[in-house]
Amino acid sequence: MKIWIDILTPKQLLFSEPIVERLGKKHELLCTSRKYNEVTKLAKIRHFDLIIVGKHGGGDKKSKLKASMQRIDKLSEKIKEFEPDLVISFGSPEAARIAFGLKIKHIMFCDSPHANAVMRLTLPLIQKLLIPYVISKKEFSKYGINEKDIVQYKAIDAAVTIKRKIDKNINTPFKNNSKKNILIRVEEEEASYTSKSSKIIPIIQKIAKDYENENIIVLGRYTSQIKNLQKVIDNKVKIIKMSFDGKYLLNNTDVFIGSGGTMTAESALMGVPTISYNAVPNIVENFLVKKYLVKRETNPDKISNHIKKIFRLNNMQNKKRAEKIVKEMEDPIEKLIKIIKN
Repeated sequence: MKIWIDILTPKQLLFSEPIVERLGKKHELLCTSRKYNEVTKLAKIRHFDLIIVGKHGGGDKKSKLKASMQRIDKLSEKIKEFEPDLVISFGSPEAARIAFGLKIKHIMFCDSPHANAVMRLTLPLIQKLLIPYVISKKEFSKYGINEKDIVQYKAIDAAVTIKRKIDKNINTPFKNNSKKNILIRVEEEEASYTSKSSKIIPIIQKIAKDYENENIIVLGRYTSQIKNLQKVIDNKVKIIKMSFDGKYLLNNTDVFIGSGGTMTAESALMGVPTISYNAVPNIVENFLVKKYLVKRETNPDKISNHIKKIFRLNNMQNKKRAEKIVKEMEDPIEKLIKIIKN
């Protein structure tokens, strides 16, 4: 069987690794993506072969539309040539439109029903949807897919991605000293579901003031975003682009402050003390808060106080709780293989 996998984000790339490993043994695979800095950099780090077609549309609606139209045009030619029997995506409007137009069956993974625009552009066109068990089927069926075509798996996606092996022989932005390492992830600004109001700047400023003797690293996403941060953040804080495997950074982190997305979930399941400033409220983040793996807080003073508490306590209980939850989760790839066989 020929299978086309369309990969648009770093999280999707990491989630695809075990899919490619398993399906690549019996099937011919084509993995595509678009020109998007965080994905292409991570693909190099992970030695993941991708064919790049088209580009990310940025934050502007007209640019998004134009980039998507151009990508459909270029990608459809490549897909006609490859002639796949099946498409796997993680919410790709281009993959959904091409698969529908060429009458190719389409299986989609998704844990982001809050991505309203993507859901509307994909779910009515696909055949099967795989979702984490912590999200109700109704969160997706309202967009036009029948509940009988939705399959739940007893896991969250971060339980798959944290199992990846990492290269430990790489340079780290953290200094090798006795200081504590505080890692902060800036929120996504160019996704269609985000607002442009930033919660993170006052949080970084407070942490920079209260923990000036510790190692503080801020992970930016875009060049313009990093430049803006550098104008308002103390120069004692190191602001970098994401040119590392996130798991490697988290392995060296004493406390992680995230926006509630992929790295927040990975950090939590790795047992790293994790604070979410909940930039984009979502069901997976809510699940992790209820399991006491994530502390949700947006007030800079309260976040600072919580970091003090974390530094005073032993983290072993947190790690054991995370390990127990991960052990209880199943492998979503097994569900995918069963659906493909059927």
